[in-house]
Amino acid sequence: MNLNLKKPIIFFDLETTGINIVSDRIVEISYLKVSPNGMEESKTIRINPECPIPEQASAIHGIYDDDVANCPTFKQVAKLIATDFESCDLAGYNSNRFDIPLLAEEFLRADVDIDLKKHNFIDVQVIFHKMEQRTLSAAYKFYCDKILEDAHSSAADTQATYEVLKAQLDRYPTLQNNIEFLSKYTSFNENADFAGRIIYNEKNEEVFNFGKYKGQKVEDVLSKDIGYYGWMMQGDFPLYTKKVLTNIKIRMHGK
Repeated sequence: MNLNLKKPIIFFDLETTGINIVSDRIVEISYLKVSPNGMEESKTIRINPECPIPEQASAIHGIYDDDVANCPTFKQVAKLIATDFESCDLAGYNSNRFDIPLLAEEFLRADVDIDLKKHNFIDVQVIFHKMEQRTLSAAYKFYCDKILEDAHSSAADTQATYEVLKAQLDRYPTLQNNIEFLSKYTSFNENADFAGRIIYNEKNEEVFNFGKYKGQKVEDVLSKDIGYYGWMMQGDFPLYTKKVLTNIKIRMHGK
């Protein structure tokens, strides 16, 4: 089934130095842009992470320090990527938990102002896990009856993710061929930040989703314990989480 698109959608995948969205960096990004008229464009960019790539990470994606030594840094390509992503919905595999938060961190470090919150996100892994619970390679075999060659190659993974989503729409009548529906269906929480440290409650109020103040309104916590703000700003939290927290604090002073 072809996707019912109102605007372009980009399937993207990151290869990185590790799985920590705060400290790890992108070494390759691949994205496949699908337009409402069915036209497909793909792009892969190798990136110098400006730090050594751990051997365990290279063993997975096959990208080593020498492969990226002469490649641009993320800051050098950030505006190009932001321009490509502008006015597009975004999709990936495990993207809500990893790729989107890490990409947001890289944009902030590069001082590129892109509001990812304006985009719909579709996480194909969530559909798979809700329906079948498998890995991407197994999903590709299950839905498309194909073997995923070059697994953990970002270009192969983006193409496979795109094909899996179309096959999922064919298989499950309850899935609407509608980007807004799929975005909501694949969201675990209404996140205020990308890492899920701050989420919205049923009244659309920001609440903490971790720690001793889990479930409490952020504004209430900052009112009674402003030191918690300082602790988070100095702590090992994503830059985007700190940005959201600071915006709430500024908003409180404006009331």
